[in-house]
Amino acid sequence: MKLLLHIAQNEWKSLIRGKWVIGYGLIFLILTDTLLRFGGGGAEVLLSLSNVMLLFIPLVGMIYGILYIYQSREFVELLLTQPIDRKTLYWGLFSGISIPLMLAFIIGSVLPLGWHAILLQDPVAAAMVLGLGGVLTLIFVALGFVLGLAFYDDRIKGFGFTIVIWLFMAILYDGLILMAIFTFGDYPVEQFVIAATMLNPIDLARIMVLLEFDISALMGYTGAVFNRFFGSSMGIITASGMLAIWLAVPAWFGMRVFNRKDF
Repeated sequence: MKLLLHIAQNEWKSLIRGKWVIGYGLIFLILTDTLLRFGGGGAEVLLSLSNVMLLFIPLVGMIYGILYIYQSREFVELLLTQPIDRKTLYWGLFSGISIPLMLAFIIGSVLPLGWHAILLQDPVAAAMVLGLGGVLTLIFVALGFVLGLAFYDDRIKGFGFTIVIWLFMAILYDGLILMAIFTFGDYPVEQFVIAATMLNPIDLARIMVLLEFDISALMGYTGAVFNRFFGSSMGIITASGMLAIWLAVPAWFGMRVFNRKDF
């Protein structure tokens, strides 16, 4: 554990020295403050922030995860020559990259929410949005690590798959579900819709936000079905459990690939 923390702290210091993660946090700070000044009340701002978060965080998380694997190749190979357990090294590197990105989003967003008193007005909804942003950061950095390790010797293919996966999950996925609903509209498709929704962490996070705000008009078909089957409380619990699985599986799979990789 001590060695894991030492590796993670070394990565945190490297990120802070590079100032990239600071700029990432400043983007959310400026965006959140601007939305609060010109975007209306707290609920509207939190919804707008969640929409930006659901598009931006997955892309940044995956790109930075895969970019780190590629850029730190010599550093990782050097560490592997030392008496360091591969699992410890993997979790240290993953924590050192994902946690600063997660904290940059949370701190950059929570500061404007604090000085505009939104945290006092609607603390549960604010905590929901911030927590989902943090979880999505961990999920997509883990996916970035998996892609970087899977395409370790072909950077172009790795980055290509990263962009395609992001486009599919963030933009195309809902359209494909709607197409399937219209095509098979004469059949009971509710269970299919729920299962398909659980296979996309971005959809899960979006539905959790909409269930928390109870905005049935904006839920769309998938959100309405999810709400009807589970209700607000059970829907959030179910979606949270699936997000936990989405976090555990890529992180565990990345660790397995890293443990068996012939560097």
